Amino acid sequence: MKTHDIEAKIKKLPDYLIPEINDYIDFLLSKHGNKEIIKSKFKFDWEGGLSKLKDKFTSVELQKKSLEWR
Repeated sequence: MKTHDIEAKIKKLPDYLIPEINDYIDFLLSKHGNKEIIKSKFKFDWEGGLSKLKDKFTSVELQKKSLEWR
């Protein structure tokens, strides 16, 4: 569906529904507006950051520690 098709439908609606349409558009933008965040790839620059601790802690212990740090 093209934008002009949506505009044509909106023009057919009564004026009192325009605020409701505006609210719905705002809702959709807040829900789906930041596509860049979703599309960005994960960075693994942190990889190996805890390697010094591998002899001192197990992965489960580190996971529990991370929950304490939050």
